[in-house]
Amino acid sequence: MTIVAAVDRSSHASRVVEEAVTLANAFDDSVHVVHVLSRSKFVEMEGENVSETGEAIDLDRVREIAASVAEEAIENANAGADAVGLVGDASDEIVRYADENDTRYLIVGGRKRSPVGKAIFGSVTQSILLNSRQPVVAIRIE
Repeated sequence: MTIVAAVDRSSHASRVVEEAVTLANAFDDSVHVVHVLSRSKFVEMEGENVSETGEAIDLDRVREIAASVAEEAIENANAGADAVGLVGDASDEIVRYADENDTRYLIVGGRKRSPVGKAIFGSVTQSILLNSRQPVVAIRIE
């Protein structure tokens, strides 16, 4: 089975990876560190590439760029894991990836939110908590 660690570009991504590695070691599972590049960022990158080269950017190249964010989190955590880059809505893609990859746990980072913030849905972490079929471990990031 796998432990999926969902990371963003924050300085706290390595904490998410570290927790995933701890769980993976306990269950003798592998770790997949996933970063999702939003469609809007993809469109922005493609527009820049077309302006510079006159050609559309390859979707596989965009996935490589997203995977590089995951690789950075792995390096910062000094961990052994597989980096995965995806494109689309972050929560949807992470939940889909977990469903398709025999995932035991999903590890995500969450920020402290005000009472009003808790009432408003929309954060990636909250969406994953509500939609995942797998158990989710949320690391509190202050």
